[in-house]
Amino acid sequence: MSTAQVAIEQEVIDRRIPMGRLRDTGTVIKRNLLQYIRVPQLLVFSTVQPIIFVLMFRFVFGGSINTGKIPYVDYLMPGIFLQVVVFGSLATAIGLATDLKSGLMERFHALPMWTPAVLVGRTLADLIRNVFVVILMMVVGFLVGWRIHTSLFSLLPGISLVLLFGYAMSWIFATVGLAVKDPETAQAAAFPVLAPLVFASAAFVPVDNMPGWLQPWARNQPVSETVETFRALTIGGPTQSLVIKSILWSVLIIAIFAPIAVRLYRKAV
Repeated sequence: MSTAQVAIEQEVIDRRIPMGRLRDTGTVIKRNLLQYIRVPQLLVFSTVQPIIFVLMFRFVFGGSINTGKIPYVDYLMPGIFLQVVVFGSLATAIGLATDLKSGLMERFHALPMWTPAVLVGRTLADLIRNVFVVILMMVVGFLVGWRIHTSLFSLLPGISLVLLFGYAMSWIFATVGLAVKDPETAQAAAFPVLAPLVFASAAFVPVDNMPGWLQPWARNQPVSETVETFRALTIGGPTQSLVIKSILWSVLIIAIFAPIAVRLYRKAV
C-alpha cells in the first residue's frame, strides 16, 4: 500500500475518531515545546527584545509623547503586549520553513497522521510560548509603573484577546513560512507584514499625532483595534463594540489564512 493511501485511510479514521486528531496535535505541540527545554536560549532571547522595548519607550521616549491625562506607561503596555505576541508569532514562519528545508516535512507527510496536525500543533505551541512571555511582560510592566485602573475581571479578557490575536497572526506567518520555504527568507518576508501592523498603529503613540493620510489605516487596522480594546479594559471606557471588533478581526484572519496554510502544507513536498 502506498504512503498516500495510508495517509488517506488514516484521515478517514480520524474523521470517525476525533481523539485521533487530538492525539496527533498533542504530539506536535509536545515536540515543539521540547525545543524550548532543550535550547532555552530560544525562549530567553525572545523575551529580551520586548523588555528592551518597554525600557526604551518608558524611559527614553515616554517623556516626549503626550497621551493627555493617561500616564504614558499605562498607554504603552497594551501596545507592548500586542508587539510581543505579533513578534512571537513569527516563530511559526521560521519553524515551519526550517522543518521544510531540513526535510522533516517529508517525514510528516509519510506518517499516518491528521494532515493539519502539524500546523495546528505548531501554532498552539507558539500560543503557549506567548502565554509565558505575556506573563513576563506583565511583571516587567508592573515594575516600571504600569497599573490596572479597572479590575482583574477586565484584565483577563484583555489578555485573552491579545493571545487570540497572536494565535491568528501565527496562521499568517505559517502561510509565509510555507510559501517561501526558507527560514532566513521567512524572517525577511515577515517584516513587510510586521512593520505596517505594529509600528503604524495605536500601539505606541496616539493616532491623532500621525500624518492625516496615515490615520485611517492606523485607526482601523487589527493591531490598533485590539490595542484600544485592551486599553479600554485596563484603563476604563466603553468596551463592548471594541471587544466585538477585536474578536472579529482575529476570527477573520484565522478563517482566511488557516485554509491557505493547510493547502500550502499539503503541496509543500
